[in-house]
Amino acid sequence: VRLALSRALCQIDEENRLVLKPEGLLTRDPRMVERKKFGQKKARKKFQFSKR
Repeated sequence: VRLALSRALCQIDEENRLVLKPEGLLTRDPRMVERKKFGQKKARKKFQFSKR
């Protein structure tokens, strides 16, 4: 949401970019969902382990 608002402010006035850029408000968050692996329940969660 904050990236969309920051981009909208930059479209209105380019001088807003000089204020928003140092604050990191024009940078997209690069974190992505880790994919589910085969042989596991989820990306990191394993199936229940039983010794016997």
